[in-house]
Amino acid sequence: MGKAIAVQFLPDDVTVEAQVGEPLLEVARRAGVTIPTGCLMGSCHACEVEIVGRSTLCACISGVPAGADQITVNLDSDPLW
Repeated sequence: MGKAIAVQFLPDDVTVEAQVGEPLLEVARRAGVTIPTGCLMGSCHACEVEIVGRSTLCACISGVPAGADQITVNLDSDPLW
């Protein structure tokens, strides 16, 4: 298994430990946080989240990124989803 890092979800301010590469949707579920989904293939971008200080990505096809001891995931919800 990969390195354990802290994953903080905003705006709920919930933090859980996760492994690098672990699917973001699974980490969010374990934290009790809901990330909206649509196609579950990364095409519709309903699950797009911001990794603060890095980039945006589709949570349905992305794992916890490497390179930090902690990441912050901003769940800026789209009201149309």
